[in-house]
Amino acid sequence: MMHVAVDTGRSLLIGGRWEAAAETMPVVNPWSGEALGAVACADGGHVERAVASALRGAEAMRDLSTGERSRILHAAATALAADAERFAAAITAETGKPIRAASREVARAVNTLRLSAEEAVRLAGETIAFDSFAGGEARSGHYVHEPVGVIAAITPFNDPLNLVCHKLGPAFAAGNAVVLKPAEQAPLVAVMLAKLLLAAGLPTEALNLLTGRGRDFGDALTGHGDVAMVSFTGGASVGQAICRSAGIKRVAMELGGNGPVIVMDDTDVEKAAAACVAGAFGAAGQNCIGVQRLYAHDAIYDAFREELIAATEALRVGDPMDPATDVGPMIGGDEAARILAWADEAVARGATLLAGGERAGALVRPTVLAGVPDDARVACHEAFGPVVSLFRFADLGEAIDAANRADYAIHAAIFTESLGHARHAARRLRAAGVMINDSTDYRLDAMPFGGAGRGNMGREGVRFAAREMSQTKVICFHDA
Repeated sequence: MMHVAVDTGRSLLIGGRWEAAAETMPVVNPWSGEALGAVACADGGHVERAVASALRGAEAMRDLSTGERSRILHAAATALAADAERFAAAITAETGKPIRAASREVARAVNTLRLSAEEAVRLAGETIAFDSFAGGEARSGHYVHEPVGVIAAITPFNDPLNLVCHKLGPAFAAGNAVVLKPAEQAPLVAVMLAKLLLAAGLPTEALNLLTGRGRDFGDALTGHGDVAMVSFTGGASVGQAICRSAGIKRVAMELGGNGPVIVMDDTDVEKAAAACVAGAFGAAGQNCIGVQRLYAHDAIYDAFREELIAATEALRVGDPMDPATDVGPMIGGDEAARILAWADEAVARGATLLAGGERAGALVRPTVLAGVPDDARVACHEAFGPVVSLFRFADLGEAIDAANRADYAIHAAIFTESLGHARHAARRLRAAGVMINDSTDYRLDAMPFGGAGRGNMGREGVRFAAREMSQTKVICFHDA
């Protein structure tokens, strides 16, 4: 099994130096149970020093030309592409993500950094027609985008490389400094990326990295008066706590989803089922835009159900380092037990188990349920695990109403050959993105990305995040 090359315990990056702490915590491979290493546990004192360093780093970033910011990000992307195999193995080791999926994540992260490099030189303002209103005839000017300063970035475990790049890339493109707090379960890839960015020429104090338990220093970081913005991807309960501690500052959050997919009677059932299975069980279902609820039209319900079961049971489940594996373990045994408890609860209330429903340690066999009560946890909360619920409907309006029943969403989807149905669904589905003839889990790293309903606070996607991480300044000349 691959060992991640991180100096055990010296995982705090403060002021350009790697440091240890009084306490460490292990990082464990969820498939084998092997200890990959340990990381330092930061505390409030580390936060104070990291933010002080980031303030100096923000000044250094502000002084860089946009061309130099772009050069650094392009250099980092090139270095990451050259080291893709090692990064992919590290992702698999600390998250259990199958190696093929981990390799795709590295490729996406390279693209995210390149998009950020391009955005660094595109983030420009425009002229303002001051003479458009009486009294402004003698004035001319423009506005520019300036960095906000220090950004606290908090990232989850499920995409431990690309989601970090989605915080760091736009932040650096816009000229900010960052204090990064990676996921407790998967911090090692973030440490590797930090080293790569520094080697690419990033100013020494532009990135400070704090590993450890969020409960020990999270409030100190998000509530710090010198932190201008908090960018967080994770669960709603933590998001609420961050909002309470952050006070008056910018906050951007993505708090999860409950992806609905509508399958109409005019679609290719086999193709739709294959896409939905891939969207439901990729990354062991630990995906905020993964397929969670499936609504199949009465006319094709039976055929779709059979295709869905067959495609699910054909998935290869097991060792994530095996290139043939489709589904690896969840991040840990506790999460695996939780998701099966949710499935068992639905079955106890009348749902039918169509496939899966078994686990061994952190490995959960992909699970399909039918007839799930609308208020069962597996249907009305974000499952974040390898389970999908199948429902039937008679008309599109009914399906849209059911799909909108959850109070939060990121993506929704519809499979149909009817342009009218597609346009109607796109208008009526309450989601931040509607995928037509794709499952909910499609994401291009250049597109705007975020929540609708609960958790709708800002947008990611490189161009959009860079603007969230900037502020406008108007410059006006009085010519008289």
